[in-house]
Amino acid sequence: MLNSNTIIRLPRTIQKTGLSLSTIYSLVSRGEFPQQIKLSPRTMGFLQSEIDEWIAGRIVASRVA
Repeated sequence: MLNSNTIIRLPRTIQKTGLSLSTIYSLVSRGEFPQQIKLSPRTMGFLQSEIDEWIAGRIVASRVA
């Protein structure tokens, strides 16, 4: 199991969520997706635990009728 502080880069985030780059950035700008973590002036990442939590939330929301 990965540590809760594991940072994943954008390609892995896209793979895990199935969302496009533009959709992720749109959701981030609306506050509906976890914020990126700035790793260097040109490098960003996401906390894997926050992405996993976001995915779990989408699953729960899709199951509520």
